[in-house]
Amino acid sequence: MARRVSNEGSIGDVLKEFIEKNKLQAGMDKIDVEEAWKSLMGNGVNSYTKEVVLKGTTLYVSLTSAVLREELSYGKQKIIKMINEELRKEVIKEVILR
Repeated sequence: MARRVSNEGSIGDVLKEFIEKNKLQAGMDKIDVEEAWKSLMGNGVNSYTKEVVLKGTTLYVSLTSAVLREELSYGKQKIIKMINEELRKEVIKEVILR
């Protein structure tokens, strides 16, 4: 009977390797950014958020309130910093509110 070669590793390491080999990191970043937006912005902002989309390093956020869009536009750099800190890597470089 043939012996099995032991390729033991933690499940986290195996998943990380799978994501890298299959070039899935961009898709994972999109999901992570959307979840970070929801958790960081709270219910008040989320109730006016229609869509959160990451394209490259730009985050596009569609809002239903022009007043909220104007208020958030003053804190774009803070939003970028908060989301990047939440994800523990620099994913976002620009935020466009529409």
